[in-house]
Amino acid sequence: MRRLRISAISYLNTAPLMWDFEHGDAARHFEISYTLPSACARALAEGNADIGIIPAAAYAQIPDLQVIPDVAIASRRAVRSILLVSKKPIEEVGTIALDTSSMTSVALTKVLFEKWLGGVRTFTPMAPDLGEMLSECDAGLLIGDPALQVDRAHYHTLDLAEEWIRYTGKPFVFAFWAIRSGALPEADPGLDLAAVFSDSRDHGLEPANLDEIARDWAKRLAMSEQNIRSYLTENIHYRLDAGCLEGLRLFYRYAHEVGALPEAPPLHAVERHKELAS
Repeated sequence: MRRLRISAISYLNTAPLMWDFEHGDAARHFEISYTLPSACARALAEGNADIGIIPAAAYAQIPDLQVIPDVAIASRRAVRSILLVSKKPIEEVGTIALDTSSMTSVALTKVLFEKWLGGVRTFTPMAPDLGEMLSECDAGLLIGDPALQVDRAHYHTLDLAEEWIRYTGKPFVFAFWAIRSGALPEADPGLDLAAVFSDSRDHGLEPANLDEIARDWAKRLAMSEQNIRSYLTENIHYRLDAGCLEGLRLFYRYAHEVGALPEAPPLHAVERHKELAS
């Protein structure tokens, strides 16, 4: 038995998920480090972490993962923090710079263009610097906090979650907690992993705690507390519910069809060790 290693992401949208790990006693059961979404997935793949808040795309690329159920970073409407940004109308865009920190948003971009937005685009991986992106390409994909800080009045923008929902009618799941199957036997058998992570989410979404998160992140991002709060309560959906599972499976199917991801394995949950119910 040992303390499991968690690889987490230091973005605004993960702040409620991490509440008990940063303000409660959940951290005493784990070793926690923070990184980018793509690096979080890499830590799991290389065995340097046991649990990660992984981009949805990573589940199709890393073998022997199990989903910690009920918790997700998803959206049932415009998400605001996953944007395609351009100085010209999207239909005129031919070259796109892709933020290298997000595998899922990259795959979603390719699905949207291949399935619905039409035409062949040239994609170039780049660091998430909008000025550099738009100096070399017609449009740039930004995720997370940099996307929230874009002044959309100065650009043509597409909210990728909003576009996905427009065409499919399904929510979009960007990330969820997963654990390496090989790490489960080493965990404290008395530790209910599903409860630990769902409880942390629930506590982080309590009104008083959301107020504290908003105060903290408003300073970091130079955004208003009201804007922060509305993003966390209106744009992000934190449950891996039946609708989200449907959307997730559809994304995996489309991403495989367009060659953006390998075929994803069935979604297996930690607590039941079998395929999640449809």
